[in-house]
Amino acid sequence: MEIKKMKVTYYILVILFLVTSCTTPKEEKKPPNIIIFLVDDMGLMDTSVPFLTDENGNPKKYPLNKYYRTPNMEKLAKQGIRFSNFYAHSVCSPSRTSILTGQNSARHGVTNWINSENNNKTKFGPKDWNWKGLTKESVTLPRVLQKAGYKTIHVGKAHFGPFNSDGEDPLNLGFDVNIAGSSIGHPGSYYGKDGFGHIAGQKSRAVPDLEKYHGKDIFLTEALTLEANSAISQAKKEGKPFFLNMAHYAVHAPFQSDPRFADHYKDSDKSNKAQAYATLVEGIDKSLGDIIQHVKDLGLGENTLILFLGDNGSDAPLPIKNDYSSSSPLKGKKGNHWEGGMRVPFIASWVTPNKNKTIQGKLPIEQNGVQEQIGTILDFFPTLSRIANVKIPKNIILDGFNLKEQFSGKQNQKRNEEFLNHFPHGIHRSDYFTSFVKADWKVVYHYPVVKDQPKYELFNLKQDPFETENLAEKNPEKLKEMMVTLVKKMKDVDAKYPEKDGEILELIVPE
Repeated sequence: MEIKKMKVTYYILVILFLVTSCTTPKEEKKPPNIIIFLVDDMGLMDTSVPFLTDENGNPKKYPLNKYYRTPNMEKLAKQGIRFSNFYAHSVCSPSRTSILTGQNSARHGVTNWINSENNNKTKFGPKDWNWKGLTKESVTLPRVLQKAGYKTIHVGKAHFGPFNSDGEDPLNLGFDVNIAGSSIGHPGSYYGKDGFGHIAGQKSRAVPDLEKYHGKDIFLTEALTLEANSAISQAKKEGKPFFLNMAHYAVHAPFQSDPRFADHYKDSDKSNKAQAYATLVEGIDKSLGDIIQHVKDLGLGENTLILFLGDNGSDAPLPIKNDYSSSSPLKGKKGNHWEGGMRVPFIASWVTPNKNKTIQGKLPIEQNGVQEQIGTILDFFPTLSRIANVKIPKNIILDGFNLKEQFSGKQNQKRNEEFLNHFPHGIHRSDYFTSFVKADWKVVYHYPVVKDQPKYELFNLKQDPFETENLAEKNPEKLKEMMVTLVKKMKDVDAKYPEKDGEILELIVPE
């Protein structure tokens, strides 16, 4: 009898060994699903999640954090890691192009938001800036993932090129699926009853591909969420890993109230537009929660990485007082050269954290972590290529760094702690400038397009994170040092400069 039991036990162990040895290698080779959850114009303070930290590195809430309601962002931050110093470009098309290419805007040349109808270089802007945006030949993150077997999905705002260009259609850029993405930078309307602009609203900016919702009582954010979840289900049905570029039109103007959340803000002291903006934020948060829940319901949570971020500083319709507004206590907002124009919320997490999962062991993410070391939108391409185990073409230059160490709560000792924001154009909150962050210091160069002499700003971000004191005159040695470094950086990326009276206005290093 004992011998029979031993034989049975032996056979069970053999079967378990065979099953394990068959499934483990397959499991190890299975690439993760990836979601980039990108919110238009969402700044660092447009959330109930505190991203800024105190002197001890702990999250610190400010008044705006108490105004907005983003419970799903709070959950994501608790199970993942948030960055307190994450940079994007100060306007949308440069950031969106940088996410797809891994290159700084000065290198890929899309240095302004793209006007769908005309070249908006502005009066003194460089003639040869990349107004046409991305093309069929561009090396993009979705394209390299597509070649590696991913189902690549774009949902929402694209804004990668003008009308009648390659970039107008995300299908030309490496996406297998495009839902509602075109050249337009904002929706004609958020309301299904308006046909999202096709029936009423700004028809030249009508959102494409959502005809089945036209005339219905549904908000654009909800319609896009339903479509994204459907595309995820289809990818699972096909047995493919998916890359979802979930790029919401919200919270960009027009500031139309999402009726699902209007009652939450009607008794506040904010204007009607500011209340409407808050409903847009809460709608985004609901979308985040709905997509996360759908991924979990499909049993894909442990194998899905989600990255949540905004594409530039806040554009919330709040008063501007002494250059402080919707990004306060950071100075400035969307389009500005100050930190409020470029610092954005960023959270990384596995949808269902499980340290024992093989794929998560390859990219461990600290739970309830706060990363104070700089991170940028340029880091997505190298980070996601590595975790997806895809080869990066040798003929392209990437300006970002792998975020693996930083996701685990450590610092990346190899990164350069720099971010270049080059805006050689006008007609925005800040015109014709280049800003450059290097570790604790930041320099801003204002091109002499009106006056004959350039203007300089210099800030010590460690001692003065809210940019209250311009040190350009008090510390000429540091100013010169930063400008020399900036000149080298601009040469490295082959940046294009403003032009006036036939003269190219290159940087001038002060004596």
